[in-house]
Amino acid sequence: MRIGELAAAVGTSTKTLRFYEEQGLLPETQRTAAGYRDYPPEAVTRIDFIRRGKAAGLTLAQIRQILLIRDRGQAPCEHVRDLLDTRLADLDKQISKLVALRDTIAHLRHQAATPEPATCTAEQVCRYL
Repeated sequence: MRIGELAAAVGTSTKTLRFYEEQGLLPETQRTAAGYRDYPPEAVTRIDFIRRGKAAGLTLAQIRQILLIRDRGQAPCEHVRDLLDTRLADLDKQISKLVALRDTIAHLRHQAATPEPATCTAEQVCRYL
């Protein structure tokens, strides 16, 4: 299928598909006699995998690594598990930081519950921050 047909089938742009090809996420495809890219039906499955990887928060470089392992005929399951473990740890850290930030903002908001503009000096700008 031509690039426009593939883009329509997967709900993306031809620009994205060209970018994926440049980044090694899609293998270079054969061209028609007229020079058009001619993608095999398996390209839809591959793009779907790329989307799922991105939705899981994996980088394109990590997704490319997984695809390279698969393209060599190996199952990338252990590699994917390790990437997901790292992603989970990163998310746990982010959540912890967000909870701490929320607590700080809630405390500041509590202090600002009854604003007292007369108590702020010009040097302070606002005593609640």
